[in-house]
Amino acid sequence: MISTLYQIIRTARVRQWLKNFSLFAAPVFSGLLFSGDTFTLSLKAFFAFCAVSSGSYFVNDIVDVPKDQLHPIKKNRPIASGKLSIKLAKTIAVLLLAGSLAYSYCCVGRYFFFALLSYLLMQLAYSYYFRNVIILDSLVVATGFVIRVFAGAFASNTSVSSWLALTTIGISMLLAFGKRRSEKTLLQKYYGEDIERDTRKTLRHYPDSLLDSMISMSATYAIITYSLFTFHVSPRLSSKIIIGFLPSVLRNPKIMMITIPLVIYGVARYLYIIYEKKEGESPERLFLSDKPMLSVVSLWAVFTLLIMYVLPLFT
Repeated sequence: MISTLYQIIRTARVRQWLKNFSLFAAPVFSGLLFSGDTFTLSLKAFFAFCAVSSGSYFVNDIVDVPKDQLHPIKKNRPIASGKLSIKLAKTIAVLLLAGSLAYSYCCVGRYFFFALLSYLLMQLAYSYYFRNVIILDSLVVATGFVIRVFAGAFASNTSVSSWLALTTIGISMLLAFGKRRSEKTLLQKYYGEDIERDTRKTLRHYPDSLLDSMISMSATYAIITYSLFTFHVSPRLSSKIIIGFLPSVLRNPKIMMITIPLVIYGVARYLYIIYEKKEGESPERLFLSDKPMLSVVSLWAVFTLLIMYVLPLFT
């Protein structure tokens, strides 16, 4: 029983729930996270997305059993290895997917329900079709992050800045194409240049030059859009104590811009991990295991919350 529960948790990909924190982006940057029931609704939305994303992974692993059994690492997944039966996996998938949709409609809101349903349909389309279409496979993965951000806004009844949406697109594309680059590197490590045995058809059609170009473009795009986003979202400081301490040229500072160096470092560190350490096929594991990356993300989160919620108290 304990062994089965462990295999269920492994298949649910609990680490992947880190991606769902993007649901808090809209309420955090609107400055309304702790206003009224915004935080409660955002938390409900987070749990709903965790359930539907885990359910999608069960479906994905069921569909991929024959291919995963040929993969040097994925063959150890619970369903592919036979440690978790397909029948039980199907039952859990139905419960998670149906339960999350019902919960989202009844406890969160109608618009959030449609966003969650759109995400689920996209994930199913990805599992059965788009994962085998070069470029589109990465773009669909990136779209999942954009849907999360808007879903968080629908759930909390907050607005989404255009620059926030553009920044999300840049970062999600960087993660998606970076993941493909790392997956290809991993398979080349096991099979050399002969990756015809690869379980993901699209990888052998991705030229290294194309992936490198898309990663470089996405990294540049993400940094530029985030920089413009911070200029737009920075709270206005009206405290005489703070303003009086600053020189005249900084009397109306775009204070969120001080987080730009952190983002630049984070992007550079991610590129270093992909190309030098030859890792990154699992971004969520990377953020938890790479100390410099974990430190810079944590520092960015602290600075953001201080700027958006603590500094305005001194007005």
